[in-house]
Amino acid sequence: MIETTVNVTPKIIEPTIFDLSSPGRTGVTFPEPDVPRAELPKSLLRADLPFPELAEVDVVRHYMHLSKFNYSVDGGFYPLGSCTMKYNPKIAEDTCRLPGFVFTHPLQPIETVQGNLALMYELQEWLKEISGFSAVTLQPAAGAHGEFTGVLIMHAYHKSRGDTKRTKMLIPDSAHGTNPASAGMLGLQIVTIPSDDRGNVDLKALEAACDDTVLGMMLTNPNTLGMFDEHLEQVIKLVHGCGGLMYGDGANLNALLGILRPADIGFDLMHFNLHKTFSVPHGGGGPGCGPVGVAPHLADFLPAPLVGIIEESRDDTPPLFGFVTPVKSIGRMKAFHGHFGGGMVRAFTYIAMHGPDGLKDISQYAVLNANYLLARLRKTYHVPFDRICMHEFVAEGRFAGSDVRALDIAKRLMDYNFHPPTNYFPLIVHEALMIEPTETENKDTLDAFADAMIKIAEEARSQPDLLHSAPSTTQFGRMDEVKAARELVLCCWLPDHYEEQ
Repeated sequence: MIETTVNVTPKIIEPTIFDLSSPGRTGVTFPEPDVPRAELPKSLLRADLPFPELAEVDVVRHYMHLSKFNYSVDGGFYPLGSCTMKYNPKIAEDTCRLPGFVFTHPLQPIETVQGNLALMYELQEWLKEISGFSAVTLQPAAGAHGEFTGVLIMHAYHKSRGDTKRTKMLIPDSAHGTNPASAGMLGLQIVTIPSDDRGNVDLKALEAACDDTVLGMMLTNPNTLGMFDEHLEQVIKLVHGCGGLMYGDGANLNALLGILRPADIGFDLMHFNLHKTFSVPHGGGGPGCGPVGVAPHLADFLPAPLVGIIEESRDDTPPLFGFVTPVKSIGRMKAFHGHFGGGMVRAFTYIAMHGPDGLKDISQYAVLNANYLLARLRKTYHVPFDRICMHEFVAEGRFAGSDVRALDIAKRLMDYNFHPPTNYFPLIVHEALMIEPTETENKDTLDAFADAMIKIAEEARSQPDLLHSAPSTTQFGRMDEVKAARELVLCCWLPDHYEEQ
């Protein structure tokens, strides 16, 4: 059983690295330079920021100590909704650091980087096979960048046919927030399509919105409620029926690998989130990686360049890989060729390691884990769209007769040593808690998380102040997030005003 965590006063932070400094200490001895010494220009030196003088062991211990303040996927469970902060195998970290990948430059002659180009070409082919699309670009730097690339392709397709009156993008109210933002960047009119009482696209509302001004529809499936749209075939038929294109937001592909290929059911294009589904770490700000796959009628509009075979293999000679430009390309979307080492190599490793059967297992375990947690929590937390979910589900973080909110539950979870789930998204669920366990967690971890959630629900009724003041066991207590957003502090903490800050 999980016991109620004792309320404690937040700890005082340890001395800074400046406080540990002592004159004469050194941790690094540089070799003699092989070029003449030169003094640094005084304009580059800042007297008000002296470097601390420390031994190597002091520096290592200092940063190891700081690292323990952070929650990490190597240290605990992330039920972090659509961000998919799942555990990533360390072999992908090794492969992306191989010298042949790390120490190459995108402007090298193609003859010197054939291994890199072969990897990119093979990754394009694998993503085509996984999704059913006929062509893939690896250029986009993230999911939203992939969305914008897709919107540009859709616009270019209609324009090439002389169909210039299409100015509307249909987007469900259960979509990712980047969808309307990406379409809005092109100046399109955003038409929101409501969900029905089972979490599907409302077919009557969609039918009413479909006319000859529709550029297309951006649909996340499974959607952000974790629901597979039961009307998917009718939705695609309605959009295609009015001449629109069907864009798939592939952020939730984690639920479909080896089970369903989006192109096979009528999607015209889709972006992949390699930084969600295929092992590229999503935390720390990136790098992201958002390739886009397209059906045959859109292949000519892909960004340039793509990796292709420019000379076929002969006898014992391997093919020569190089760059090709689609005939109606929308142009370059990224400097050079996308996030190669940080994204593509990791994703290639992940796919190669699992193979077709392993990728299917990933989706099946992700769906199984989410439904197991849903079964354990549905009697304690209200689930507004309560049917079999895919890789995630959304519960309400509120209780009758209690003023506890989703934010309080999330903060209290930190006292039980769990990272909070996504809060307040999707917007169509009040006090939303989006819970996605991912495929990498075992039953013991899921049970411990469910036990904590159930215990917190009991506390919400019997000890609501405990939740209002949480977290109480972390290095810092609850922050004033509104004040932090309004009064940004973007400078370093210096010794003379450290205590004040």
